[in-house]
Amino acid sequence: MKKALIIDDERLARSELKKLLADHPEIVVVGEAVNAKDGMEKIETLRPDLLFLDIQMPDKTGFDLLAELERTPQVIFTTAYDEYALKAFEYNALDYLLKPIEPKRLADAIHKLHQVDEKERLAAASGIRNILGESDQVFVKDGDRCWFVKLQEIRLFESVGNYARVYFETNKPLILKSLNALEERLDERVFFRANRKHIVNLRMIERIDTYFNGGLLLEMRGGEKIEVSRRQAVKFKEMMSL
Repeated sequence: MKKALIIDDERLARSELKKLLADHPEIVVVGEAVNAKDGMEKIETLRPDLLFLDIQMPDKTGFDLLAELERTPQVIFTTAYDEYALKAFEYNALDYLLKPIEPKRLADAIHKLHQVDEKERLAAASGIRNILGESDQVFVKDGDRCWFVKLQEIRLFESVGNYARVYFETNKPLILKSLNALEERLDERVFFRANRKHIVNLRMIERIDTYFNGGLLLEMRGGEKIEVSRRQAVKFKEMMSL
């Protein structure tokens, strides 16, 4: 079952989408939002797995909303405009549905959703194993190359669509696992979600600097510079007693 939130300023569009989703009982609509601000609040309280997200809304665009999220659910864009399609996929959208939404196109989008979920499930065995603390080593496979890596040697994880880039030593392989899925399985005392694109190993931080808008800038042992968002910076300071 997937918990879905519909974010659209048009009441009729929301109602029509809910009717279409009635044919897909595995998608449960847990709420509706009328603009980006309302959407942010509903995402925080309802914790949906999936967003059906309009792009053009009165206060902010759907892109603006995604840029402000620390943890991004899966996204299917719903819009009356076709010119945003390329940009939508830069935000790792599962699909881009034009209004009025056709039942077959919605079914195709949900099929893609199931395919992504299945790939992630299968990748759990072949991408990163033992991430739950069953071992201090993980198995990382990228194409024909394989590594056994100690968790403490991983500097950071970086989101690349439905994949994550794993940074250790001079290597940066991609694994088919989302950052959200990794975050759920990593020890939060060691690995910290710095922003919507990065999880860092707290023990691999070389330097901490203040950054604009109340954020922080971390310099990792490998030289990578990672911004801690303003919201996460508050949590980071508390954890690190800064």
